[in-house]
This record gives sequence, C-alpha cells and structure tokens, in this order.
Amino acid sequence: MIKRIFAVGAVALALAACSKKNDKKDSSAAGAKGVSGAVAASEENTQELPKLAITDSAGVYKLSYHLEEGKTYPFTTVQKDVTTIKDPTGKSVSGTQEIKDEMSFKVNDFKDGVYSITVNLIGKSVKSTSNGQQVVIDTKGNEPKEEQFKAMWILNKALSGNQLEMKLGENGEIRSITGFDAVYSKVDKAMAAVIKDAKQRAQFLTNFKQGFGEAILKEQYSKSLNILPKKGVKIGEQWSESENISQDGKIKLTTTYQLDKVEGGEAVISVSGGIPKKSNSEKNGEMTHSMSVEGTQKGSLHIDAQTGWMKTSTQTMNTTQTESISNGKETQTMTKVNNSTVTINP
Repeated sequence: MIKRIFAVGAVALALAACSKKNDKKDSSAAGAKGVSGAVAASEENTQELPKLAITDSAGVYKLSYHLEEGKTYPFTTVQKDVTTIKDPTGKSVSGTQEIKDEMSFKVNDFKDGVYSITVNLIGKSVKSTSNGQQVVIDTKGNEPKEEQFKAMWILNKALSGNQLEMKLGENGEIRSITGFDAVYSKVDKAMAAVIKDAKQRAQFLTNFKQGFGEAILKEQYSKSLNILPKKGVKIGEQWSESENISQDGKIKLTTTYQLDKVEGGEAVISVSGGIPKKSNSEKNGEMTHSMSVEGTQKGSLHIDAQTGWMKTSTQTMNTTQTESISNGKETQTMTKVNNSTVTINP
C-alpha cells in the first residue's frame, strides 16, 4: 500500500597527494613550500567534503538526490497480510499472504540535472497459507503443478528479467519511464500458453497495460521519491498526504509524516494516520444493509542522509470492515480484519 523509493548517491573522497621535500633547498624555501602546501591541502579538503542528500539550512531540512554513477542499489519490498473473517455464526477463518518484489536501480549517468536509471525487475514470490495449507508461487522456483496457480506464475515469470529506463530529476521529479513495449510483448507471448483465445488474450493484455504502464508507475514512484516537502521541513514538523481508496472517493487514507531526527548519518521519519471511520446504510423495504470501515497505520522510515536512499522502512496498516443486514428484529454481521505490514529493504 505504501511504497517509498529514494534516490541514492555519494561523492567519493579523494586522497590528498603528498609532496616530497627537496633537501637541497634552504629552510626558508622549505618553509614557504610548507605553507603553500598546507593552503592547497586545505582548499582541496574543502572541495572534497561529501555532498549530503538531506541538508540543513537554518533548521530546515531538504532532500536533493545524489546518485553515484555506475552503482546499483537494491530495492526489495515485502508485504505480509494476515486476514481474519468472522461470519454471522461467529466462526472465524484466517489466512496469510506474503508478497515479495525484488528490484534494483542502476544509475547510468547524470547530465543537466537529470539521472538516467535502469530499473531491473528481478523476481517475485507469493506465499499463501490458509486452513493449514501453504501455496508458494516463486519466479525463482519451478512452475506450480496446480492449474489454478500456473497463470500467476507464468505472468510473474514473464515480468521478471525485464528492464525499464527512468529519467529522474535530482529534485525527485520523474521525467519519464520507458521500455514497456518489450515487457508487453514478453507477457503476451508467455500468456499464450494459458489463454488460447486471441481475443481473450488481447483483452487480458489491455487490462494488464492499465495496471502496468508509465502513468501508474510514475504516480507510484513519485509518492516514494518525494517524501520530504520541497519547501523543507524542521525537526518535529509534520506534513500529510491523502489518497482515495474507494472509487467514489468517499473512503480516504490519510498519512501523516514527521521528521523525528537527522543524526548518525540518517534521517528518521515516523508515520501515523489511517482511515477515519466511514459508515454507510441503505434501506430496502424492511431490510437495512449497513457497512463500515476504519483503519490505523504507523511506522518509520530510515533514510541515508548522505545518499538519500532508503536504508529500511516498516509500516503497518490495520483495517476493520463490518457488514450487517437487519430486518428490524434480528441482525446478521460479518467482520473482516486485515493486519498488513510493508517492509522495504528488510
């Protein structure tokens, strides 16, 4: 649900060259040389101070990405959901699902304030447990024997090993993401093994493009690359973001961030907020159908203050959905509780 991607980079420190003394020169000349050498070394050391991605100006911290050309940075996300459903009889059924996405970002070059980055889609695994049985769909493993799981494995396998090209401004603005046509072609070819009908496969590919294209990935990555407000933020200051989680926009997720500290080479940001309780009721004759949803979230982000890259992040989201039907005399209620944990670079 919450994904944060931060650009990275570091400026390597150079080693100052040492000058040998000339024993044949007089002491005054040697002294002059020593003074000039010290000044040169001082100037060189000043120039060699590493740039910081998170900088402080009069107590206001801003983020400007410093990526190291030629370096590849891992970015792995793991989302674990534990869901419990209680039916009107009071019987509960629980299930667990863990999804792991592996990506990496290679910085190719930096020119005119824009970074060229190759996004490598490495692999994906899905582990589901219900009623004591576990199902594993892993692109690094073999194709599942069960027919109902083969399509997911084939799709995820087709996505793995692909590359996308990103243009990223040093201020975190994503200029473009390209390379989708090669991905679409690979997915279409792979899915031909499970979707024989050409029209159905074309419809599948159309739906796939809607969920995996430049517009949606730019939106997702932008939320991750712009964690600090552009105007800057002080220690202890909060800022919030809100997004719709229902199509009608009536249910919103509000996330509040707070910059807790910048010390020890990292910035620590705490996360809170959630979904304010939202209820809806409709009456049809003697029957009344009611629904409600609410949720809370918390967590923390740890960012490398010198590079800007996400060191690690853990966020939890707990939601409760209730649905009931009543005829005025008796009420039947079903409750769904979901506890979700998202970890970046665990």
